[in-house]
Amino acid sequence: MGFTRAELLSHNGETVEDLVGEGCRLLMVGINPGLWTAATGAHFARPGNRFYPALARAGIVDSVIDASSGYSDADRQMLLDRGIGITNIVARASATAAELSAAELRAGGERLRRAVAEIGPRVVAILGITAYRTAFGDRHAVVGPQEQTWDGAQLWVVPNPSGLNAHETVDSLAAAYRAAAVAAGVIAE
Repeated sequence: MGFTRAELLSHNGETVEDLVGEGCRLLMVGINPGLWTAATGAHFARPGNRFYPALARAGIVDSVIDASSGYSDADRQMLLDRGIGITNIVARASATAAELSAAELRAGGERLRRAVAEIGPRVVAILGITAYRTAFGDRHAVVGPQEQTWDGAQLWVVPNPSGLNAHETVDSLAAAYRAAAVAAGVIAE
């Protein structure tokens, strides 16, 4: 499936439904949906995004999910059955995360904190250190587990899978995601 630039731009500002089910143990949190995600309704759907290859390499899912045309029922169910949830700091779609203001990230962070209290995951993994620092006012945060917890959930910051994060590889993403998944009890050490 492909989209024209105009088709993608028509999804600017839309929201994408969270993928969260009962028994969510690991809540993966993107910065905000991209336009391809808004067009398909599937998180991290842009072709070439390394999120699903990293999940597969980490052993979190059995195979690489191709979300570029939306989720298949089987892929959606596999994520939910594994206790994986997916949401974003900011709900509105944009062409790039650079379009988000600091105020929008902070407001999204407050919304996320409320959502975590309702969902009750074991681990919250925020995908992107810069967005985390801005949204939560922690200028000195580093990638990895954080000292604080959110309503009993461990808080982790892991690398963002966007191709713009060029110094990360599928292998380095997989290692970070696997560590968070082990902490959540999604996979064994």
